[in-house]
Amino acid sequence: MSKSPHDIGLEYESVDIETSDGVQINGWYIPCDNSRGTILFCHGNGSNISGRLDTINIFQNLGFTTFLFDYRGYGNSQGKPNEKGTYRDAEAAYDYLIDQKYLNPNHVIIFGRSLGGAVAANLATKRIHQVLILESTFTSIMDIARNIYPIFPVRLINHIRYDTINCVRKLDTPLLLVHSTEDDRIPFSHSEKLFEVADQPKSFLKISGDHNEGFLTSGISYINGLNDFLNKNGY
Repeated sequence: MSKSPHDIGLEYESVDIETSDGVQINGWYIPCDNSRGTILFCHGNGSNISGRLDTINIFQNLGFTTFLFDYRGYGNSQGKPNEKGTYRDAEAAYDYLIDQKYLNPNHVIIFGRSLGGAVAANLATKRIHQVLILESTFTSIMDIARNIYPIFPVRLINHIRYDTINCVRKLDTPLLLVHSTEDDRIPFSHSEKLFEVADQPKSFLKISGDHNEGFLTSGISYINGLNDFLNKNGY
């Protein structure tokens, strides 16, 4: 049985949104009393939003309202997943916050983890935001494929780009990169490369643990790192 924020004692709104190409996606809006700001969270590939309760709890304890959504084909969202579709899904989620929750675009925190980092970075090139946080993400799908299949002509067999590094090059808003040196899925070097090409202001938070559990394994150092960055940038 899928879980919801009620399972950790939080009230929330289940929201259905129509994307620009007519797909219905589902998200959760989780308000926080005396909220410091709103985080738009783009999750990774491993599961849907029902598997993100630990993340929601961290954001809530830090004092932030959270809006997270499922890409098309995930959870209760309709459609089939594809790269352009995930970008449209994130844009629809952002627009919901601005148009329905009347959030000031200059106060939006865009946050992406793993695959969601690529989605978040793309969104950040298209929508106004205050800060961008990319956690445990990659420079591009092409670079990941080169790591796994170095003897194959990747450009001929891979039609998915998720070109995070090119998006990061275009940005000048405050950026926090978070990555574990022990990440077993996406090498730490990917975030190092993203940091290298990013404009100032930029920060780097090193954590420990594997790809899926690093933010939990790192505990208070992860939480303090997020809090310090957000404090520094007006939250």
